[in-house]
Amino acid sequence: MDSFDAGAGGLLKQPKSVWATAGASVVAFMGIGLVDPILPSIAQGLDATAGQVSLLFTSYFLITAVAMLVTGFVSSRIGGKKTLLLGLAFVVVFAGLAGTSGSVGELVGFRAGWGLGNALFVSTALAVVVGAAAGGSAAAILLYESALGLGTACGPLLGALLGDASWRYPFFGTAFLMAVGFLCITVFLKEQPKPARKTSLLDPLKALGHGGLASAAVSAFFYNYTFFTVLAFTPFVLNMSPYRSGAVFFAWGVLLAVFSVIVAPRLQKRFGSLTVLGGSLVLLAADVLVLGYGSHTTAVVCTILSGAFIGVNNTVYTELALGVSDAPRPVASAGYNFVRWFAAAAAPYFAPKIEEWTDLHIPFVVAAVTAVLGAAVVVVRRRALTHQAEEPEPKHATEEGVAVFAN
Repeated sequence: MDSFDAGAGGLLKQPKSVWATAGASVVAFMGIGLVDPILPSIAQGLDATAGQVSLLFTSYFLITAVAMLVTGFVSSRIGGKKTLLLGLAFVVVFAGLAGTSGSVGELVGFRAGWGLGNALFVSTALAVVVGAAAGGSAAAILLYESALGLGTACGPLLGALLGDASWRYPFFGTAFLMAVGFLCITVFLKEQPKPARKTSLLDPLKALGHGGLASAAVSAFFYNYTFFTVLAFTPFVLNMSPYRSGAVFFAWGVLLAVFSVIVAPRLQKRFGSLTVLGGSLVLLAADVLVLGYGSHTTAVVCTILSGAFIGVNNTVYTELALGVSDAPRPVASAGYNFVRWFAAAAAPYFAPKIEEWTDLHIPFVVAAVTAVLGAAVVVVRRRALTHQAEEPEPKHATEEGVAVFAN
C-alpha cells in the first residue's frame, strides 16, 4: 500500500479541530483564483485598464512574499492558533473592504492587506493540521492537499456565481466565509505548542544559503512567472462572461487538484521527481505557447490543460523545498516562498505591459521561455537538488510532497 492509500484510510477520521482548519484552508485557497472570472467586470466597473486590474495579483503576492519572512517569527512567539486567527481576521477585514472599493487603487491596496492575512494563515495551517491530525502525517498531508485542490477549483466558480450580479459580491462572500472559519477555529482548535526555538526574521534568508534550496527557489521563480501569466492574464485574452470564465478555471482547478494529489506522486515513484519536474515544465511551456497563438477554442483548451502541469509542478516543488536542505521545514518553506512569490507579483504586472509594447502573443512567448528556464535550472543543478527522498530506488515508495500554493 503506498502513502496515498495509507493516508486515504485515515482521511475521514479526524478531530473537529483538523476539519475546522482544513475548511478555513479551502476558503483561503479560494481567494487566489476568486477574482479570475471577474477581472474584466472589475475593469469595466472601475473604469480601469487590464494592467491596472492585474495589480490585484501583484499587490497580493508582493505582500505575501515579504510576509513569508514574518510568519515564522510571529507564529513561534504567539503560537499556531493565534497566528491562524490573526491571519483570518486580516482576510475578513480586507476582503470586506475590497468589496466597498471606489477605485482600482483602493482595491489594489485592500488586496495587499488580504495578502498579508492569507500569508499568516496558510503558512501556519499545514503545521497545525499535521500537529492535530489523527492517523499520522500522510493523512494530514492528503487532507491539506485536498483542501488546496478544492479551494483552487471552487474559487473561480464562486467568483463567477457571485460576480455575475456584481463584481463586489465575491469579496463580501469571501469575508463572510472566512468569518465562519474564524469562529470554527476559535471554538474547535486547541492552542498548539510553541516551537522550542523562536524563529528570527533572517532565518529564512540564511536557509537560502543552501545550494539545493536556492536552486529550487530560483527554478520555482521562473515557473511561477509562467503560472501567473496563465492565471492573471488569460482571463483578458479569453474575454468571456463571468460564468463562462468561471467554468473554464473551475475545470482548470479540478485538473490541478487531481494531478497534484493523485497523479504527481505516482509519476514521482516511477520516474523520479526531477525527471517529472523537468518534463512537466517543458510541456507547460509548449502549452502556453499554443495558448498564445491558437484560436479562441484552442486557448480555452490549453488554459484548462495547463492545470495538469501546474498541479504536478506544485507538488514536486514543495517536496523539494521541504526536503532538499537540512533547515527546519517551516524555515526552508519561508525562504523558498520568499523568492518564488516575487514572480507571482511580477507576471500580472508585466504581461499586460508586454502586450502594450508588442502584441497579444508575446506575453505567452515570455511565459514559455520562463518555464524552459525553470527546467534548465533543474537540469543544471540536478546534483544539488537530489536528496534521499527525491530519486527513489525502483519499487520503493516516496514520501508524498505537499502541493501548497502559499505555504
